[in-house]
Amino acid sequence: MRRIAASAALITLTLTAAPAPAHASARTGTPALSSPAQERGVGALSALARQLGRQALPAGDGWAAAGPGTTGGSTATADQVHVVSTRAELVAALGGDNATNAGNTTPKIVYVRGTIDGFEGADGKLLDCTDLAAPGYSLEAYLAAYDPAVWGRVAPSGPVEEARVRSVTNQTRHTQINVGSNTTIVGLRGARLTGLTLMIDRASNVIVRNITFDDARDCFPAWSPTDGDTGNWNSQYDQVSVRRSENVWVDHNTFTDGDNPDSAQPVHFGRPYQVHDGSLDITHTASLVTASWNRFDGRDKLMLIGSSNTVGPDVGRLNVTLHHNLFDGSLQRLPRVRFGQVDLYNNAYRLGGDGFEYAIGVGVQSAVYAENNHFTLGAGITAADLLYDWGGTAVTTRGNWVKPAGGLPRPVDLVGAYNAAHDPDLSPDAGWTPTLRHGPVLPAPLVPLVVGPLAGADRLPL
Repeated sequence: MRRIAASAALITLTLTAAPAPAHASARTGTPALSSPAQERGVGALSALARQLGRQALPAGDGWAAAGPGTTGGSTATADQVHVVSTRAELVAALGGDNATNAGNTTPKIVYVRGTIDGFEGADGKLLDCTDLAAPGYSLEAYLAAYDPAVWGRVAPSGPVEEARVRSVTNQTRHTQINVGSNTTIVGLRGARLTGLTLMIDRASNVIVRNITFDDARDCFPAWSPTDGDTGNWNSQYDQVSVRRSENVWVDHNTFTDGDNPDSAQPVHFGRPYQVHDGSLDITHTASLVTASWNRFDGRDKLMLIGSSNTVGPDVGRLNVTLHHNLFDGSLQRLPRVRFGQVDLYNNAYRLGGDGFEYAIGVGVQSAVYAENNHFTLGAGITAADLLYDWGGTAVTTRGNWVKPAGGLPRPVDLVGAYNAAHDPDLSPDAGWTPTLRHGPVLPAPLVPLVVGPLAGADRLPL
């Protein structure tokens, strides 16, 4: 067993160092690697780091390999290769003006060194939430104005809510970092993006690799009194958000709330004060996304694929591949899917802890194909809890294994387990079979042995 796992690990590391596929060079004329002296600010980079910066998604590797494929900034000229270690440098490398960087299509490679904090001010000092609050807003004033015992169960309105909305606009301008097309962002060893959202909106051909995303906190959560039976606090900022974009590869990253988990937040209006949203949300007609070898640590809302139940532009979009990711101690949306054809294979789940809700959300017109995944379950969680019906009708599940708390791993029919405990039944046929896969699909019992040590940031040879 160890020999098989080691062989799979070697195959994985070989694939990460593979050159760009032939179609990328033919389409864009990929230049030869520049010498360290030629590429501005990268003189200290290793040859492997420079090679990985120009690596494209391997041919056939999930939905992001469809169409023209995903090559990121692999054709960047020497003056468009940057090493950044501050927020200001990151914005400059992405085009120079955060307000317009989303439209910057120049091929570029950005290496992240050390920790970059989205709350960093122009003078390099860190801002806090009070610095971004608009006049008229404070949490104390908000709690006093919209206490359900006084305000009732209707949506907040009036001066304090208007001030909160202005405060959100201030934070968005500062902590949302906009990424344009034809971009590769690679973290050097230990790279961390904290307190910010990497926003990929109306872009194509983007690669994000080897970064720890930490604590994308919302300073100004909204109270939603009609969300659920008792209301809920809702936050706005994802760690990585992919909207209205195509051909995006998110690989070997770690997503965490760090030392600021939602579980440590206070309770207001009888509900947890939630300051985090998703880790990697793919919404608003985005499509052709591959997320591979990422690690999601101890978060609540993790991955939303499709943001609305409304039948419209999302139909035929939201096609995503998730493979060899580690979902460790997270509570829900692993992922939650609407509309898209989502290929979910060789992922490792370690599920447990207070508040677990479900793993795979089967939403409106979704078509999830879940194959050879491995689920390690904590106390009180059963195979029947792994799927959740969010208005969907079908999901294909093949070759998945479950290790119950205190028990031995065994194969499980996820749809059968769900249907035995819930009504109405889900159909076991989502109506399609994935064809875009790169490399062998591992048997489910091997998945935790390979994915556990190899998923997440700082696993690539940088």
